Amino acid sequence: MATEVIEHRAYARIGFLGNPSDVYFGRTIAFSLGNFWASVKLEPSEQLLIVPHPTHDLVHFDSLTHLVNRLQTDGYYGGVRLLMAICRIFHRHCKDNGISLHERNFTLSYDTNIPRQTGLSGSSAIVCAALSCLLDFYQVRNLIKVEVRPNLILNAEKELGIVAGLQDRVAQVYGGLVYMDFDKKRMEELGHGEYTVMDLNLLPPLYLIYAENPSDSGKVHSTVRQRWLNGDQFIISTMEEVANIALEGRTALIEKDYAKLATLMNRNFDLRRQMFGDEALGALNIEMVEVARRVGAASKFTGSGGAVVVFCPEGPSQAKLLEDACKTAGFAFQPVQVVPSFLNEIDLGTISKR
Repeated sequence: MATEVIEHRAYARIGFLGNPSDVYFGRTIAFSLGNFWASVKLEPSEQLLIVPHPTHDLVHFDSLTHLVNRLQTDGYYGGVRLLMAICRIFHRHCKDNGISLHERNFTLSYDTNIPRQTGLSGSSAIVCAALSCLLDFYQVRNLIKVEVRPNLILNAEKELGIVAGLQDRVAQVYGGLVYMDFDKKRMEELGHGEYTVMDLNLLPPLYLIYAENPSDSGKVHSTVRQRWLNGDQFIISTMEEVANIALEGRTALIEKDYAKLATLMNRNFDLRRQMFGDEALGALNIEMVEVARRVGAASKFTGSGGAVVVFCPEGPSQAKLLEDACKTAGFAFQPVQVVPSFLNEIDLGTISKR
């Protein structure tokens, strides 16, 4: 009987190569970013309670001006809606699949240090950590396959109108460095892609740049998605090229061909820019990429904007130049910390063998 306090952490993620082709039956490589995370705590309780975060779900203000300024910087949404949505999706999945759940109640609370609207998957990290808590509280970790869990997280976000693909949720469920193939036939047959955990030591030293006052990363996919659905050949062929970057990148990583890797990173961003256009990407986001390129580094978005992942092929001296340039430009700069895969034996036992 699960009576103890359960707590799980899910990390931010970096879409390294191939994004955003995960939404278009493509391929991507992504990894867990140890610099930032969300944590969710589940405590058994008499009634079911979702606890608002004292900062992110603020409902008490000093004044009307304080309220308006807060909405300007943080928007209307905190994490309570995310916790409620995953509870609903989890319950529905269990009901639809004949998984029985006990009737005991719990209290859910959360915390996060993932910077908002930086394209680092802050929302899905909260949902992912909450799902892990529910799996353990109801003791059904062995009954819900690892491959299916990213879909549950994405479905919870879709309930709230969040526009996204599976890549981020896969990276957060699996942890570590993951190669993903979202082949259309497989997706339609099984509902998920083929996910392969890679050796973290294949990655070179990487750096993260992000804006302190970023744009909304959830709005950037929209026009390209519609054009793709409408059969726009430029979008379709360019997205296929983006997907192939992940395939080439996997080989480059395995062979530790970092010159090739730098070329692929830059090409990934250039193709995104051609598809979305500068207006959709935003001047601030483009400047983050350019600030890295001006010192000769390779750079691309981590997601849809707000943060950039950088590789400095010339090493620490180049990274120092980049750090100084970011300071001048007003961007935050950090070395990337990568978190290894945290799937346990029960999780691994649920993974399909085909």
